[in-house]
Amino acid sequence: MPQFDPPYPGESLREDVMPEFAMTTAQLAKMLDYPQDQLAAVLSGHAPISLELAQKLEAAGLGAARQYLAEQAAHDKWKAR
Repeated sequence: MPQFDPPYPGESLREDVMPEFAMTTAQLAKMLDYPQDQLAAVLSGHAPISLELAQKLEAAGLGAARQYLAEQAAHDKWKAR
């Protein structure tokens, strides 16, 4: 069975969650009280989703923290191979 690159959680957030709620990066950062530059780095794949960000997303009703962290771990594991 061929291996595949698991989706990067920042990409899922950018492509699936944000459009559903018609949010920009600036709006999401403000809503989460999270630095916009750090959020932009996550959305562009230049930084991992942290526990803090995952918890803020969950508290805002934008997905389960456990799911974001599991996606991050799967992606990191795939890249390490």
